[in-house]
Amino acid sequence: MSNNQHTEEPQPTVVDGAAADLDVGEVRAFVAVTEERYFSEAAARLGISQQAVSKRIAMLEKDLGVALLSRTSRGAQLTVDGQAFLPHARKLLRVEARAVAAVRPGRRALRIDVLNHRIGPAALLRNFHRAHPDIELDVVTLIDTDVDAAIAAIRSGAIDASFRAVTAPEQQLRDGVTAARVLDDPHELLTGPTHQLAAARAVTPADLVGHRIWIPGIVPGTEWAAYYDDLAAAFGLTIERVGPNFGTDHLLDMLADSSTLASLTGEQVRLLWPADYDLRRIPVREPTPVYPHSLIWHRDNPHPGLAALRNCIRAMQRHHHDAKTWAPKWAMPHASP
Repeated sequence: MSNNQHTEEPQPTVVDGAAADLDVGEVRAFVAVTEERYFSEAAARLGISQQAVSKRIAMLEKDLGVALLSRTSRGAQLTVDGQAFLPHARKLLRVEARAVAAVRPGRRALRIDVLNHRIGPAALLRNFHRAHPDIELDVVTLIDTDVDAAIAAIRSGAIDASFRAVTAPEQQLRDGVTAARVLDDPHELLTGPTHQLAAARAVTPADLVGHRIWIPGIVPGTEWAAYYDDLAAAFGLTIERVGPNFGTDHLLDMLADSSTLASLTGEQVRLLWPADYDLRRIPVREPTPVYPHSLIWHRDNPHPGLAALRNCIRAMQRHHHDAKTWAPKWAMPHASP
């Protein structure tokens, strides 16, 4: 829409210098009578009695302080004031319909939060969208927020669900909020071509002891900070979070030129770099650290798209080999959403 175009919205009706409080049901009855011409046919259209239609229009005329209709042998006829009011009444009903549609489950987009558009849950949502292109999907990232803030957004209705690691289920999952661990993202070692481990086909956590592992962007107090703190403690790793976070591209630049610096990334994280970087993604085995993504939602959320998403996740879930993986002690058990 160009800057010189605009959509007029209905303005408050003013009676004797004060805005009238219009009842939408009364306005709907008025429009129905003007279109059907007869009170009986308007009543049948609205599914109410003819007496109720008459009462609603009488109340509307009282609110406005004018007569809108006159009864004749040929049906209801608009007065001069009724003719002036009719286009605004129709516009009011259109606005009301849009307002209801904006919040009615199934009529608005399903709003899902992910930490990053590159990670595994985002790929899961892409698969969901391909399977259900008819469901409007709004994928968002709640910037610089932890799992508690995401849960608060679910409670408030700002989002329908979130993919997060739930660190304290007993405290966080209350008042109808529930979660299920649905996706484990195995970790890989990310190195440049001259790193000591660059030629390895796989590494163990023990192989990483003594190596500098740099993961910028770890925000203290978040669930991903808790994950990497526990990972480092469990295997004696040195995970550095020093320096400003200039983004993924800067991290890849640094790794490509370093023989001592490495990083960890999820197997399902999408990364692209120039061919001459020759970076290596090396699986971590025995055990494989996995980041435990859970789907969090409110059990009273009626959006049909949320039910479809949960069904889709159940169909896509893979068998887990817990004996060969590591996750923090606080990670929720695997479950179907």
